This record gives sequence, structure tokens and C-alpha cells, in this order.
Amino acid sequence: MSQEKVSNRWFVVLGAVLIQLCLGAIYSWSIFTPNLLASGWSKLDTQIVFAVTLASFTIVMSLSNKYLLIVRPHRLARIGGLTLGLGYFLAGLLQGFGFWPVLIGVGIIGGAGLGMGYCVPITVGMRWFPDHKNLITGIAVLFFGMGALVGVEMAGDWGGLLHRWGLANTLMLYGVAFSALMLVGSLWMHMPSNLWSPPDDPTRSSSPMPLGHEDFSIVEMLHTPQFYLIFLTFTLSAGAGLMAIGLMQLYPMEALQRSGYTAAQASSIAATAQAVFFGLANGIGRIAWRLIGEWLGRKRAILLMTCAQGTVFFAFSSMAGKENMLYLGALLIGFNFGGNFALFPTLTADEFGKNTVGKNYPLVFLAFGVGGLLFPILGGILGDMGLFPFAFILGALSCILGAGCCAIIFPPHLEDVHKPLSVHGFLQQIHIADHATDLKKNHP
Repeated sequence: MSQEKVSNRWFVVLGAVLIQLCLGAIYSWSIFTPNLLASGWSKLDTQIVFAVTLASFTIVMSLSNKYLLIVRPHRLARIGGLTLGLGYFLAGLLQGFGFWPVLIGVGIIGGAGLGMGYCVPITVGMRWFPDHKNLITGIAVLFFGMGALVGVEMAGDWGGLLHRWGLANTLMLYGVAFSALMLVGSLWMHMPSNLWSPPDDPTRSSSPMPLGHEDFSIVEMLHTPQFYLIFLTFTLSAGAGLMAIGLMQLYPMEALQRSGYTAAQASSIAATAQAVFFGLANGIGRIAWRLIGEWLGRKRAILLMTCAQGTVFFAFSSMAGKENMLYLGALLIGFNFGGNFALFPTLTADEFGKNTVGKNYPLVFLAFGVGGLLFPILGGILGDMGLFPFAFILGALSCILGAGCCAIIFPPHLEDVHKPLSVHGFLQQIHIADHATDLKKNHP
């Protein structure tokens, strides 16, 4: 993996943009759900495909992150692109056979392709731009959000693919486009040599990640209550957001039609809410919450994010049937949802050490898959029962519960890992940790 394979490091940014545009498709699934309902699917069926996609993505991403340097990033991006494209193409080719071909194509195969490609652009970009890490991260997450925007709007208002070509052909076209774009992007996904440094300032060092006071191995992390609190918080926060994403087309369409909009108007408004307002806010939120986390601290930022998201979910039932309020709701949900990807990696580093975060965080990230598997399916069940508003109330309660779990997280110590911890001892350690934080604040 030598520097000569990339003549100009800005080509790496171009490659990352192309790949991220494809990966953002994971959030454009709901644009297809009205067509699937029209062909005889239940709401639960549509959400099962979305849930399986998220689970497949999470599992494969965790494994791919471990073997990224062994397989090499450009190869992983190519395999991911071909796998993603194949999944969508097969789903379109066999869509007429019903639920299972789409589940296997989009859910299992497509989700695996997304997982293989996900860890490549940012990892390679960080290595080529140690002097501009925030810029590279910002570009990556922005175009991830743009991928959802393009995926929704090309099928909907902009391209009109679903209307003109139908669901099956649109899925096949997406499969070809995903493979082509990711194959082109992979051309520049090569790591620089270990001796390479930025030409403008070889001595420049990037801002360090937040230091954990001690470095925990995976086994040691699993022996702490903090891991399970973080895992549960992530599951509840991300799961509630993913349920909202899965229902962002179906529920507003029903609510808007009850308010007097035609089916075509409702479909267009719901698509705009998801693609433009949710999609872009999701990318911006990843950047903004990272800055908020540095200002407030990761724990306080997660508390603020989950409480804010819970508040939006409580209000969403009254917002979904009004165009401008729906746009606001989608924007706020997307903004808060993006914070999960900015805050939980750094909270993991804070709690369990920056030197082992690369090994520990993939295990924490499995919470995203657990939430993505459970919550969209729950949303689909409630949708079939005519209880969409109750789904968002459950999402709100989940966010509030996640905030409660986060509130009692305190810094772990290696010396306590193998000690039996009673409830009284756990609460006592919380008190000690909070007291130490107050002392540090008052006597810096």
C-alpha cells in the first residue's frame, strides 16, 4: 500500500464521496415501501427488510473493520460495491416473486455490501489527511446524508424512476449504479505508506481523541456495568431513530391524506421530508454533535440528544399531518439521530481508553444492529394495527429511558473489573464519580 498508487491525495476525497453517496442508500429504503404495499406487502414486511438490512450491515461492518488492513481497503470497497449492487439487482430481478427475494437481496446481501464499504472511506481519508481530520469527517458524513437525499429523490420527484420504470427496474438500476460508483471510488482507496506525511507540514499532529484514564481490553470492558449501560443507551437511542426512518414515508402519507392532501401530494411531501430535511440534517448532526460533545462532554451531550429526540417523538404525531411541521420534525429527528455516530465512539474512548477504542467500539456498535433489528419491526407491527402514533410514543419513552441509563454512567477502573459489584456499591461509585467531577470543575 504505497503512496504512488494515489497521485494526488484529493482523489481520495473524490473516491470517498462516490462511496458515501452509495452507502447513504441505507436510509432511502422507505421510498420503496408505498409501492411494496400496493403490491400486497404488509407494513411489517417492509420493516422486516429494513431491519434485516441494518442487522446485516452492523455485523459485517464490525467484522470488516477488524480485517480492513488485511484485505486492503480498495479490495474491500470493490467487494462491498459488487455485493451491494448484486443484492439490489437480484431483488429487482426477482421482486415479482414476493417478499423473500427482496429480503435476501436488499436485506442480507445488500446490507453486507454496505457493511463492507462503510469503514473504508473515513479510515483511508484519515490516514491521508491527518492535518484535516475534521474536514474529511465532515465531507464523509455530509455525502452520506446526500446519498439518502439522492436515493430518495431519484426514485421520487427528481428522477421519477418509480413512476416511469416501476419498482423492479428501479431496484436493478440502483444495483448497477451502486456497483459502478463504488468500483470507481475504490480506485483511490489505498493507504499511504507508514512514512508518508502531509507535504505542507510533516511535523503537524492531529488533535488527539479524548483520553480514557485507563485502557480496557474487550474482556475487561465486558466485565463493567458501564459497557451494558452504554450498549443499552445506544440501542434505545439509535433504535428509536431507525424506527422513525423506516416509517418516515408510510406514517406521514397517512397523516397528510387525513388532513386533506391527495395521495400524490402526500407521497411527494413525505419524500421531501425524508430526503431533504432528514437526510441533510442527519449529516449535519454528526458534525454538530461532535462539537457539542467536545464542549459539554460526551455524557452530557448524549443526555441532551436523547432528551431532545424524545421530545420530538412525543410531538411528532401532531406534526406529521402538516407539511411545514413535518419538515421540522424530520429535520430535528435527523439532526439528533446523527449524534449517535458522533458521540458513542468518543464516549467509548472516554470510558475504556483511546488506545483500545478500535477494538472495543465495534462491539459497542452492535447495539446499532440490535436497535435496528427490534425497533423497525415493532414499528411495522404497530403500523399494521393502525397505531403509528403509539410507535412514536414508544420511541420517545425509549429515548428517555436511554437518557436515564446514560445519566448513571461513571468512569470505570481496571482494579474494580473483577470485584463483585452490588447495587449499593454501584450507586456509591456513581456518587464518588460525580463528587470527583464537581471537585475538578471547582478546582481545575
